[in-house]
Amino acid sequence: MPYATLDQLEQALAHTVRVEGATLKIVDQTAFLHDLLDDLAHAAVFNPDPRIKGRARWLIKTAAPVAGVTPASIQSLYEAMGRGEAGGFTVPAINIRGMSYDVARAAVRAAKKTRTGAFIFEIAKSEIGYTEQRPGEYAAVMIAAAIREGHTGPLFIQGDHFQVNAKKYLQDSAKEIDGLRALIREAIAAGFFNIDIDSSTTVDLSKPTIPEQQRTNYEIAADLTALIRTLQPPGVTISVGGEIGEVGGKNSTEEELRAYMDGYRRALDAFGSGLAGISKISIQTGTSHGGVPLPDGSVAQVALDFDTLQRLSNVAREVYGLSGAVQHGASTLPAEVFDRFPAVGASEIHLATEFQNMLFEHRSFPKDLKDRIYAHLATAHADERKPGETDQQFLYKTRKKAFGPFKEGFWTLNGVARESIGWALQQKFEFLFRKLNVAQTDDVVKRYVAPAPVAFSQEAEIAACR
Repeated sequence: MPYATLDQLEQALAHTVRVEGATLKIVDQTAFLHDLLDDLAHAAVFNPDPRIKGRARWLIKTAAPVAGVTPASIQSLYEAMGRGEAGGFTVPAINIRGMSYDVARAAVRAAKKTRTGAFIFEIAKSEIGYTEQRPGEYAAVMIAAAIREGHTGPLFIQGDHFQVNAKKYLQDSAKEIDGLRALIREAIAAGFFNIDIDSSTTVDLSKPTIPEQQRTNYEIAADLTALIRTLQPPGVTISVGGEIGEVGGKNSTEEELRAYMDGYRRALDAFGSGLAGISKISIQTGTSHGGVPLPDGSVAQVALDFDTLQRLSNVAREVYGLSGAVQHGASTLPAEVFDRFPAVGASEIHLATEFQNMLFEHRSFPKDLKDRIYAHLATAHADERKPGETDQQFLYKTRKKAFGPFKEGFWTLNGVARESIGWALQQKFEFLFRKLNVAQTDDVVKRYVAPAPVAFSQEAEIAACR
């Protein structure tokens, strides 16, 4: 543990950064990047003292604009895509579940090498739970990784699948929505200036018409969009996403998109004219989160409906001015298909499981740690095992739930393992950035995104750690 006391933290700051009230100046850039920042990132996650943990998070976030990194909304770039002024690329939204500092650093290195400006770090509501990464922690780690690797300009951090639990919504709708409202407040305060609202779980296909099927979905989305507009910092228009079809369900249709958007716009107007609406729309095209594991542990091939993705992306842009349609559950698709997403006009793609698989299956991942993880899963999640499921299928499906209980084990792998895994991930990110045609987008991001600096509260950061 880098800092046992606040005094030790303050001593570490001496001669490296100067803190005066709510402002910070980096005195020794080299010492800050190569000595202090790593320790601050670790303290922001693991220090047991909330005062030290919260101060470390505040120091990272306050140092960010000084180092040239600004947490930002991608809204203005997506608006340009909706107007047809920018495009031809698909923005990767990267879910990082574990070994988060090193994985994020690998992604930033890849972005620098390929001059990629349009990329997003994100975490879903469900991942926040099982990876034990609250928004305040996640944002601090992503920002620290960006600073550490010399990123400059906007940094897009996103709340993915801020989802309505359909069963809980039926039992107590007010309580379920209040929980989402609380999560949105927490995320925005932490530096999440991009939020995907997923109320598609409330779509009721038993209703006689498509507008009726989508009604609860778009009304919840409008209500939460209006809330976000009251919470966003001055000078920031948070990018909000909507969703018309739950990932893993039936493929989406143009009629559903139009019913959702027309209803959503009417519902949002009821909160006041001129409110900015969603900037993208997530649809279902045949994928599922994590893929479908086969008995030998491999992942089944899926028939992804690119025609639907292209048609709905076109409607989203041409009729509603959105950036396009969003593809979920794609990281385990065959490598050769990724260049098809920009070709059909998908504006964003969400990638998660393949990076997780690369961690567990890398030759440098310690066998003793993997054995302990798998033994834990066999006991702690035994009730999730389905009849006839092989060990490989069970472990593939549940190993994401080890990231929380074994978080420190992932963070503290030996240096050789971390470097080797980081290099493999960097190569994967470079490949994806080029395939998705976001390489060389740093200039277009700078052209359309002028992030407003946001001050973070040290007291709020500490309070979030208690």
